[in-house]
Amino acid sequence: MGGMLSDTAIKAATAPLRIRDHELANRVLLAPMSGVTDVAFRRAAHALGAGLVVSEMVASEHLVADKHRVRRRTLGRDLKPFAVQLAGTEAHWMAEGARLAEGLGADIIDINMGCPAREVTGKQSGSALMRDLDHALTLIEATVGAVRVPVTLKMRLGWDDRSRNAARLAARAEAAGIRLVTVHARTRCQFFKGVPDWAAVAEVKRAVSIPVVVNGDIVDLVSAKTALSLSGADGVMVGRGAYGAPWISRRIAAGLATGSDPGAPSLAEQAAIAQAHATDMIETFGTVGLKNARKHIGWYLVSAGVPDATMRTWRQRLCTNDNAREVLAGLDAFYAEAAEIAEREKAAA
Repeated sequence: MGGMLSDTAIKAATAPLRIRDHELANRVLLAPMSGVTDVAFRRAAHALGAGLVVSEMVASEHLVADKHRVRRRTLGRDLKPFAVQLAGTEAHWMAEGARLAEGLGADIIDINMGCPAREVTGKQSGSALMRDLDHALTLIEATVGAVRVPVTLKMRLGWDDRSRNAARLAARAEAAGIRLVTVHARTRCQFFKGVPDWAAVAEVKRAVSIPVVVNGDIVDLVSAKTALSLSGADGVMVGRGAYGAPWISRRIAAGLATGSDPGAPSLAEQAAIAQAHATDMIETFGTVGLKNARKHIGWYLVSAGVPDATMRTWRQRLCTNDNAREVLAGLDAFYAEAAEIAEREKAAA
């Protein structure tokens, strides 16, 4: 299909998407990513037009015990609808975690059955649950039964190529009360390698009547259109494509609506976004926030499109400095230089 959407498909991709009584701003969602989508990043993406932002994955039993102070991952109840992603392997803790998340203001509970990380699957959580659908259903039923808010599910195509059971899990999940499913178009054993099989998500779409969202290597309008065409999904979820570009959901949504990619924000707009994001991280999390901001700053530098040598120089300067004021001032100086470089390149063209 070559990334082309029919008029009917375009209309479907731009019409409002609902999760029970919640109407999303658009059909381009931001994936929950551990160590990335903290509340500051979600605030930025939400303000810039993401259809839905979801908290970092939280282990249900850790949320109940507030082990390692994980409740800070559930900050952001002002980001409506407020979605919290839970992981676990015991029905009791999934139910308790869901109740607590609802009490903390969650409008939507998302269940993680897609994380491929060994530290998660080794505890029989995340995508490991796709190896035992009967057990997976006990967790879904416990979560749905514990709360009044809608519950959604994120999964992969299966554990490996010999056990692609996403359609079966989705059908059983819908029967148990799940309101939306997101499918990363790879198996767990692929991790993030190889080409995602967006077409395989079509089987999931045919198996259920609830909305299906396709995920995996969706980084721009072209990949979003292709994924929608091949999968027949109702929306897309952007993960790593949002690194250094919290505006990507709005950009893709606008492109789906108009047929034309509006392009990245101007360097001046990018500077304001990066500055506000880094400041929010520092004000929210202090010293830890500054350290965690380094990866985001590095991604923003890449997104600015400066020569590699310039980017590396600034990354060394900004991502090794422990003085927050100097880092924020340096970020402004970087974008000033980036603007000068862009003007020189424009004049030389």
